Amino acid sequence: MRRALAVPAVALASALALAGCSTAAPSVAHAKPKDLTTDFGVTRTEITLGALTEYSGPFKDLGSGVVHGQQLWVNETNARGGICGRKIKLEIRDDEDDVGKAKTEYAALEPTVLGFMQIAGSSVSTALSQSLLDNETTAIALSKSSELLGNPYVIVPASTYDIEMINGLSYLMEQGKIHDGDTVGQLWLDGEYGANGLRGAKYFAQRHHLTLRDAKVTATTTDMRAFVGAFAGSPRVTAIALSTAPDQTAAALTANQQLGLNVPMIANSAAFSPQLLFGPAAGALGNLSVLDSSVPFSAVAPRAEHVAVAYQQAGYLQLPNSGVPYGYAIGKIWGQWLKRACTNGDMSRSGIQEAILQSTNITTDGLVADLDFAKPGSPASREASVDIPDAALLGGLREVKPLFMAPDAQSYIAAHQTGD
Repeated sequence: MRRALAVPAVALASALALAGCSTAAPSVAHAKPKDLTTDFGVTRTEITLGALTEYSGPFKDLGSGVVHGQQLWVNETNARGGICGRKIKLEIRDDEDDVGKAKTEYAALEPTVLGFMQIAGSSVSTALSQSLLDNETTAIALSKSSELLGNPYVIVPASTYDIEMINGLSYLMEQGKIHDGDTVGQLWLDGEYGANGLRGAKYFAQRHHLTLRDAKVTATTTDMRAFVGAFAGSPRVTAIALSTAPDQTAAALTANQQLGLNVPMIANSAAFSPQLLFGPAAGALGNLSVLDSSVPFSAVAPRAEHVAVAYQQAGYLQLPNSGVPYGYAIGKIWGQWLKRACTNGDMSRSGIQEAILQSTNITTDGLVADLDFAKPGSPASREASVDIPDAALLGGLREVKPLFMAPDAQSYIAAHQTGD
């Protein structure tokens, strides 16, 4: 049964007021310069960006939400006259979370686009990393693995999975749910995503003399009882960290409750989907906290409310999730790069890279933590917020701790970080 979308009246009024401002006259940054260097994906009237997403697979809900958020930004930007005198065109391809298909779709799209607003998934982003480097094509990865930051053309506009996990475990310690010297469990999905979450957990464990009991699961793992049951054995864990797919998160939550372990669980942002609120794990969600560096869909903030209203007005049928404001934020990030490139008179692929290196203070009206892309190899942010599942809210998450950076997250040296 399709769930109707609703937005509180006060939020609706304020967001519509904000939306009404979108018809303002184009700024100077939108003006078309007489001499503009271009190469791929830019004509006299259009700027074409690509999106490789997944409409099927374990992270399909997040992928769809991000695309919808990006489309909302594109539509609003074009309604204001575009950027640099050109309308934005978004070319979307579904790679079905298949690396082989992703390579094929990328090869077809790459010669026609200036860059990519989205390449979904850690495995796909890793597989295409060398091609992006060879083609000098900038892409925002819909993956938060810090391992991707070794490539200057792969951009992660958020805290990475390892830093999310450090902040998450710090939150549990702050709440008195774990203590120095405890034993903590971690379930992690085989691949870049899970391994990066594990990297952060290992760092935190070392700093706080924790015993970390981790277990690797594969994409086909659906039953978590054996893994969670093992965590109940000696030494018994006091919390479980999750770097898993949403369906696996549901299975772990259910096992945690059914086996009587009932310990708190902290999860990377990719591990949750609002669909869990309406499935068999709904009754076990009280043990879960979710880390993210972007706001939940129902966040009480002007720009987030604006995005929520725009989503409703667009008529999308999917249950919204935090990917929607994140996708919109990605659009705003690309918009700031494009405006800077326009001002510089160079909207080529190398011109976009120059604009990124000049981006020391990217803001998204509070949708994502403030970002600094000027240090190649370093995470653009080290902040995360803590959300808990809430079926009463669209998007299924309620923020309980706003953006923060734990001391351990500040001191952490990411995989490709240099010169900081």
